[in-house]
Amino acid sequence: MPELPEVEVTRRSFADRIAGAEIRAVALGKPLRWPLGRDPAGLAGRRVQGVRRRGKYLLVDLDDGSLLLVHLGMSGSLRFADDLPPPGVHDHFEMVTDRGVLRLHDPRRFGAVVWAAGEDDPAAHKLLKKLGPEPLDGRFPFDAFFAGLQASRAPVKLLLLSGKIVVGVGNIYASEVLFLSGIRPTARASSIGPIRARRLHAAIQQVLARAVERGGSTLRDFSSADGNAGHFQVEANVYGRDQQPCRVCGTPIRLLRQGQRSTFYCIRCQRG
Repeated sequence: MPELPEVEVTRRSFADRIAGAEIRAVALGKPLRWPLGRDPAGLAGRRVQGVRRRGKYLLVDLDDGSLLLVHLGMSGSLRFADDLPPPGVHDHFEMVTDRGVLRLHDPRRFGAVVWAAGEDDPAAHKLLKKLGPEPLDGRFPFDAFFAGLQASRAPVKLLLLSGKIVVGVGNIYASEVLFLSGIRPTARASSIGPIRARRLHAAIQQVLARAVERGGSTLRDFSSADGNAGHFQVEANVYGRDQQPCRVCGTPIRLLRQGQRSTFYCIRCQRG
C-alpha cells in the first residue's frame, strides 16, 4: 500500500507540471471505493491551482475553490504525461489537461477520486477531519504526541498505524521508527516515558524524510507520477528482513503479526 512517503513523492513528481493546467475532459472507468460526487463533464474548463497533501490524500485545488481528493488505496498509482498509451482495464480515472494526462491506475480499486466544493464540504470534512498531525511540515509538536502516547493502552505500533497521534506512519515505516527508537512494537504506548518518546518523535521525522528522499518504497508496483520506482526498501533496517541478521547487532530479525499486519523487529536492539 502506498504510504505517506510514496504519496508525497507522487505529489512532488507532478505538482509543478500540472499547476495552471486547464482541464479539457475527465473520464471514469470502473467504480472506485467512493464515487466522484459530480458529473465529470462539469470539470472541463476548470484550472488546476496546485496540488497539496494531507496524510495519504492528495488535494488537487481548482480555480473555483473546489478540489479533488485523490487516495491511492492499496494498489493505486498516478501517472502524469502527455504521451500515455490508451487506458487499460485497470485505469479508472483520467483527467485530460492542456499540459498532459493525469491517470489513476488501480488494479484492486480501493483508491478513490472525490470532488468537494471546498475543504468545509461534508465530502472532504468526512475524509480529513480525523487525521492526526503532519510529521513533515514543522507542525508536529512533541507535547501533544507524548500526551497521545500516555493516553493509550494500545501497543505502540498499532497506535502509530491508527493515525490518531501522527498521520502517515504506515506499516513499513512504523517498524523502522520503532527500531531506531529501541522500542518493542508490542510495548504499551502509555509505558513509554519522555526520553524514549523523544527518540520516537525524532525517528518518525527522520525515517519519513529519508523515505521521501529515496523516492519511497517499491515493494510491488509503486511508481511516482513520472514512472520512477522508490528505493527506501533496500536500506530498511528491519522491514521485510525476517531471519536476516540485524544490521546493528547481528541477531536474526523476527516477524510477528499485529492487527493482521506484519511487524519486524530485533529482540536485542528493541528491548523496551
